[in-house]
Amino acid sequence: MSKRGVEQSAGSRASGMGALVAAVDLAIAEVRAARERASEAEKRAEQSAAMLRQFVEGEEDPGTLSRRVQVLEAENRDLRRRIERARAGIDRIAASIRFLENRQ
Repeated sequence: MSKRGVEQSAGSRASGMGALVAAVDLAIAEVRAARERASEAEKRAEQSAAMLRQFVEGEEDPGTLSRRVQVLEAENRDLRRRIERARAGIDRIAASIRFLENRQ
């Protein structure tokens, strides 16, 4: 084998090794992400099971739940109104900026 053939072979091995390292790094990242998703799913399942037990065992009073829902819905309406006012303010600011930019 010529010196040039050896250099090409070493270069292709290094290139192959780099690709292998990149593939392993990607696989490790994907496994970590999958573990995180699985952990979150387990937490949600535990929370759902606890809530179900509360309902089945009668720990949560339907009247109390209804009042909580009404309070939360009122809070949501208030938050939506606040968001709409903020959006309107942002739109006015953006219009002013566009006006000033066009004047220059």
